[in-house]
Amino acid sequence: MKYRTLGRTGIQVSPYCLGAMMFGAIGNPDHDDCARIIHKALDAGINFVDTADAYSRGESEEIVGKALKGRRDNVVLATKAHQPMGDDPNQQGNSRRWLVRALEGSLRRLGTDHVDLFQIHRPAPDTDVEETLSALTDLVRAGKVRAIGASSVPASDIVEAQWVAERRGLQRFRTEQPPYSILNRGIEREVLPVCERYGMGAMVYSPLGGGLLTGRYRKGQQTDTHRAGFGFKHLSDERRLDAVEQLIPIAEEAGMSLTHLATAFAIAHPGVTSAIIGPRTMGHLDDLLAGAEITLTDEILDRIDAIVPPGTDVGTLDMAYNPPAIQRTALRRRLPDERSAA
Repeated sequence: MKYRTLGRTGIQVSPYCLGAMMFGAIGNPDHDDCARIIHKALDAGINFVDTADAYSRGESEEIVGKALKGRRDNVVLATKAHQPMGDDPNQQGNSRRWLVRALEGSLRRLGTDHVDLFQIHRPAPDTDVEETLSALTDLVRAGKVRAIGASSVPASDIVEAQWVAERRGLQRFRTEQPPYSILNRGIEREVLPVCERYGMGAMVYSPLGGGLLTGRYRKGQQTDTHRAGFGFKHLSDERRLDAVEQLIPIAEEAGMSLTHLATAFAIAHPGVTSAIIGPRTMGHLDDLLAGAEITLTDEILDRIDAIVPPGTDVGTLDMAYNPPAIQRTALRRRLPDERSAA
C-alpha cells in the first residue's frame, strides 16, 4: 500500500483510514469479531485508525484499545471529543474543562498513554477557539497528543483557527475531517483548497455517501434495514437516488462495483489524504480492500463530473454539521418590523 503524508506533520498514513464507528452497540457488538476486522485491516497495510469517545459511548474505543495491544506502535491512532458523554451539560463541547477530561477517558479506554491525533468532533460556536486551541496545545506539550485536528469545520472557521494559533503561539489544527463523496462535493469549493493552503491533511468521512454508494439502495427497492433503521432521510432522497442510478452504469462499464468507484473517487482528489472506511462486518472490509488499488481514469472522472458537478452537493447527509446561521431561524430572517421598514 502506498502511504501519504498527513498534511505537513511528516506522519505517513494509508489512503484508507479504518473508521471504528460501527464497532460496538451501534453496529457490531461482537468485540472479538471487531478485533478480527481491525487485525485484517492492519495486515492489509492500513495503519490509520480513527475512533471517537461518542461511538457507542466509549465501547468503540475499548474495542480498538484491546485490538491494538502489541501493535500500538505501528498504528497512527486518532480519536475525537465533543459529542455528549453524559447528561451533565459540561460532559460535551470544546471547552478546556471537557477536552482535558475527555482525553483522559479516551486514553484509559484505548489502553495507551497518547494518541497520534486528537480532534474536536464538531465546531462549538459558543466556545472561543483560543480556549480550545490553548487546551489542545497543553495536551500536546504534556505528551498525550502528537497532533490536533478538527471535523466538519467551515472554511472560514478553519482560517480563523489558523490565524488565532499563529497570533497566540498555539498548536494549530493539522487535519480536517469533512464529509466527502461523489454525492457531496461541496468541500471542493473552499474547504479542501484551504486545507491545502495551510498544509492540513484531509481525512474524509462517508465516502460511500452515507450508504447510498454501495448500490444497496435503489429506487423502489431499498433493502438494507440496518442503516434504514437509523431513520436517515438521505437514504430516500430522490435526487440522490437519481444520481446513483446514473453512476451505476459508469461503474459497470468500467468493470468495478459502485463501492469501488466511490472509494477510488474519494482518494483521487489531491487535497484528500485518506478516506475513512467504516466496515461493520468482515465482508464489508473484504469488499473495500478488494478495491484498494483501483484508480479512476480522466474519462471516468469526467463522466462523474457531468452527473455531480465539482463543488456541489446532491442533498445533504443527515449527520452533516450545519452552523448556527443555518440552524437558527432568527439568524436567517429579519424581525417583522425590520422587514416592513425595508
